[in-house]
Amino acid sequence: MANPTRWATETGPGHSQWYVDRFRKLAAEGADLAGEARLVDATVAPGSRILDAGCGTGRVGAALAARGHQVVGVDADPALVDAARADHPGPRWLVADLAELDLAAADEPEPFDAAVVAGNVMTFVAAGTERTVLSRVAAHLRPDGVVLVGFGTDRGYRIEDFDADVVAVGLRPEHRFATWDLRPWRDDADFAVSLLRKPTR
Repeated sequence: MANPTRWATETGPGHSQWYVDRFRKLAAEGADLAGEARLVDATVAPGSRILDAGCGTGRVGAALAARGHQVVGVDADPALVDAARADHPGPRWLVADLAELDLAAADEPEPFDAAVVAGNVMTFVAAGTERTVLSRVAAHLRPDGVVLVGFGTDRGYRIEDFDADVVAVGLRPEHRFATWDLRPWRDDADFAVSLLRKPTR
């Protein structure tokens, strides 16, 4: 990993295990952890191939797999990937930095119909690699594939900078919402969910 992610540099010792324990507890309590997956599922055909970019503990990818999709999840934190493998067998979970993503080298050469980048992933990648991350994710999509990206607008990555990065890597913005359950976007929203599409040519 050329540049450590902000997940690694801006959190303390034990943070990854705290995060794993938090989501295991929420799942045990019956919390709704599939909101992002429902939106992704609504945008793709049944049985789609989906990249869970920054998969964390695997909750989004697991929900998509339960809906019949073929999921590959990737995260830079080995502890989170270990938890995904333990808690959600079925999808393929891989350790990789999104800024250096090359799934063909991991025996996953087939392009994806969609990618989801949830859980504030874009604000945890290494500073200055946001455009590279979007480019690497887009490179793994088939033409006309979609990317759904959600992150807090108050976490250091301005929505204007995100939009510039999206255009620079050749993705096309199609929709924006203030939440994963499709609340209308407004300029003062503290969260943004953007649906982007890879052009057919």
